[in-house]
Amino acid sequence: MNTIGFKTLLRKELLRFWKVAFQTIFAPVITTLLYLVVFSQALDSRVSVFHGIEYAVFLVPGLVIMAVLQNAFANSSSSLTQAKITGHIILILLPPLSHLELYMAYTIAAMVRGMVVGLGVLIAATLFIQIPVHNFGFLFIFALASSAVLGSIGMIAGIWADKFDQLALFQNFIIMPLTFLSGVFYSIQSLPAFWQFISHLNPIFYMVDGFRYGFLGVSDVSPWYSLTFVIVAMIGCTALTLTLLKSGYKLRH
Repeated sequence: MNTIGFKTLLRKELLRFWKVAFQTIFAPVITTLLYLVVFSQALDSRVSVFHGIEYAVFLVPGLVIMAVLQNAFANSSSSLTQAKITGHIILILLPPLSHLELYMAYTIAAMVRGMVVGLGVLIAATLFIQIPVHNFGFLFIFALASSAVLGSIGMIAGIWADKFDQLALFQNFIIMPLTFLSGVFYSIQSLPAFWQFISHLNPIFYMVDGFRYGFLGVSDVSPWYSLTFVIVAMIGCTALTLTLLKSGYKLRH
């Protein structure tokens, strides 16, 4: 393993978002908190959630994991797309780095950004709302695995996109709808049977539901089923990303 090259690329990717932290960390935290304020006030008495759980308490875990996922995707996808557009992707491909080392550097950086933003949302929310923690292990595993999945998908999108318009298409028509329709703002048990079935086809639903279980101890489906689904998704996305990197698709030719 090219340890020096891997550490250098990872450091570069970490500094890339940390140098503009106001845009990449603080802005998403503030935006997510606005969701909390607006939705908790507007839907508090209109949305049916788990018995004995206030809507604001129900909402916070979903918003935290939503922030994690969106920012993990944004970090890896924008970095690769920008590197291709500006032409400095050649400086990343020329060093003796394997496709696995490239994958690890980009994905770890994406996970770090997602986790930092999610932690910021959680800390800010707990200043106003008391959030229980049922199982820290589930919280940690779901946060890591889910951010790894979205970091991998971000790399796939970044490899595929030739310009930011295409990347925006991927984010606005795939990632954003799947995130908002994943049960972040509601329990799918309140939906008609047909829409419950549709929700079960959404992979992000299992990430949100399993992560929320770690806080509240209740979920729409078994947390073990959700965890299995997320782990399988992580393995699948990792395999696809590594295949694209190894082939050099839209990177070397």
